Amino acid sequence: MAEAFFREYAPKGYSAFSAGTQPSSADVNPLAIQVMREYDIDISKKKPKIITEDMIRNADIRVSMGCMDKKSCPTLFIHDLIDWGIEDPKGKPIEKVRAIRDDIEQRVRQFAADLVKDNPKINI
Repeated sequence: MAEAFFREYAPKGYSAFSAGTQPSSADVNPLAIQVMREYDIDISKKKPKIITEDMIRNADIRVSMGCMDKKSCPTLFIHDLIDWGIEDPKGKPIEKVRAIRDDIEQRVRQFAADLVKDNPKINI
């Protein structure tokens, strides 16, 4: 969800990718797909990915949604990581997944706005 919102709100020239230390399945959570469709954003073709060392090394900014698995938490091995501490939507009812989506959207909108504020030469 965060990657999709970032693609919607990010300034020109910025890109995003989403990955995790232990993706829970081969497919995106169906409720996440459903609640994103409510915002006319289609994430149904996306696939969960495992984060790689190259992804970490090549990223200018790293944001973690939160640590679901404390043994492999990215905050343990990634420097300069922004951790939003967002609850995992897996296994939650649709109302909770909507609340998580809305929290992610608000954070991504603010993050994108901060990118512009911190670099006034960015052309939105």
